[in-house]
Amino acid sequence: MARRRRKLHAGLDAWPGYVDALSTLLMVVVFVLLVFVMGQTLLSAALNRREHVLEKLQGQAAELSRQLDTEHARNRALSDSVSGLQSQHQQDVAALSAHTAAEEEARNTADAAAALTVADRLRMTQLNDQLTDLNAQLAALGQALTVSQKTAQSQSEKITDLSSKLNAALVNKVNELSRYRSEFFGRLRDSLHDQKGVHIVGDRFVFQSEVLFPVGSAELSPEGQKEIVTLAHTLKTVTAHIPNDIPWLLRVDGHADRQPIHTAFPSNWELSSARAITVVKLLVAEGISPRRLAATGFADYQPLDSQNTPEAYARNRRIEFRLTDR
Repeated sequence: MARRRRKLHAGLDAWPGYVDALSTLLMVVVFVLLVFVMGQTLLSAALNRREHVLEKLQGQAAELSRQLDTEHARNRALSDSVSGLQSQHQQDVAALSAHTAAEEEARNTADAAAALTVADRLRMTQLNDQLTDLNAQLAALGQALTVSQKTAQSQSEKITDLSSKLNAALVNKVNELSRYRSEFFGRLRDSLHDQKGVHIVGDRFVFQSEVLFPVGSAELSPEGQKEIVTLAHTLKTVTAHIPNDIPWLLRVDGHADRQPIHTAFPSNWELSSARAITVVKLLVAEGISPRRLAATGFADYQPLDSQNTPEAYARNRRIEFRLTDR
């Protein structure tokens, strides 16, 4: 009896240890969740600030482009005015030279001196005044043209700087999309790692057609529907974290082999396009926005294997998924 009481007492003493362990585990889980939420909040704030900076740079680039166009128009107008004044100046110089020659000739002969009238002298005086005014206008236009050219050069340098910043911002967006593409392919690989006929080629996730469709058909098999549903769930999980300002797009490409077909489809063009459209429709039914999807058919003109063997034909019959930008 005493031994049974000691065993019962020893069993009751173990419960506080279990409670402490569970409390510690709960605190660790809560701490990890808090760190994850704070990380997501900081990431969203950083992306929003970057988006505002990008929009501001685009606005400044547009305004400077407009000002540069205005300065170019003003330069053209000034150049036209200078050309007109130079032409008028040349005409006045020619007229003055002619009058000067006539006056010189008149001075050399006594008869010509008597023939020089007051009207001719007045005309020469007017031409001299006009010539002086034209020289002053040319000097002022030259200064205005120099200032305008300096302004245009300064604005061109600003536009170049803004273009560099804009290109850097666009490169950052592309790098962000590449990160999400890697995450998407990684999760999809983990989900389908045991599936035969599914692999990655470059930046594309490839399903052999036999995994999704019966031979010569554009209707998904039950197994193919399961694979596309798995892909849709993975895509929704990954894209939920992609910022709205990244213009991502999932392109579904249908490919066929070079063998002629004898089905309801007149050619491999129609078959490859119909299979891509069928996959896109199922993705839309699973909650993927149609704005983020594109279906394309390549028939047999983008083969992975150019040999004429059954194995090569099987490799070329495929559906490819590519997460890219628009």
